[in-house]
Amino acid sequence: MSDTAEYVEKLQVTDPLRAPLLRSAIKALKLPKATHGLDAGCGIGLQIPLLAEAVGPEGHVTGLDVRTGLLAQAELLAKDLGLMGQTSLRQGDLNDLPFEDHTFDWLWSASAAGYPAHQPLQLLCELGRVVRPGGAVAILIYTSQALLPGYPMTEARLNATAMGIAPFTVDMPPEDHWLRAVGWFRQAGLTEVKAQTFVSEVQAPLGDELRAAVAALIDMRWGRAESEVDPQTWAEYERLCRPGSPDFIVDSPDYYAFFTETLFHGQVSG
Repeated sequence: MSDTAEYVEKLQVTDPLRAPLLRSAIKALKLPKATHGLDAGCGIGLQIPLLAEAVGPEGHVTGLDVRTGLLAQAELLAKDLGLMGQTSLRQGDLNDLPFEDHTFDWLWSASAAGYPAHQPLQLLCELGRVVRPGGAVAILIYTSQALLPGYPMTEARLNATAMGIAPFTVDMPPEDHWLRAVGWFRQAGLTEVKAQTFVSEVQAPLGDELRAAVAALIDMRWGRAESEVDPQTWAEYERLCRPGSPDFIVDSPDYYAFFTETLFHGQVSG
């Protein structure tokens, strides 16, 4: 399986876990009906239907991604859901958007802008450029998780790896950390800046769909971290985190876990 195909599969498998959180975050934005917005870094388009629902049948959502393979998947999803008239897709780079100034009423970016963001202020200025005055710029970032209840030291060691701290990076300066994004929004000239954290929770017993979603999330967080941890920690990971293991933690009758994503948003001034 190619890296792109594997990535697409994991996005699809984890969607049932993320969709309620995403719906809550979009609802919190109170996007006006009949408006035109941009999903910047739309990937395979999983949030486009939620955004289209928020703005209603008279609204429009444009999805943008730099990867044509992901856009092809987004187009298939839009066709399957009968949303082609309400959506459009465009290839392009978040750091150099192929749109005129003030093209959109709002901009949304989840798990895209800032993954990782070097020169985040410059990125925010570019995102804000294509939104009309008074419109919203909203960025959703994965911020934390507690997926291995009862094994805090194992989870802490896994979290200390390059994969475990994603979307942050080992060499990222403190001022570039996304939990400090309120300051960047203000420096970029955005007003009414707010941050809000949303939680996705799971509790046993899990059905097959959610079991697979949590397994995929665990793999996305730490599945390639073997070279960064000691053999004992990796053996514990293999025992607790592999779906084929008799000790797979997600199958525990008292399993409870959560992860968080944080929404930063502000209004374009002018």
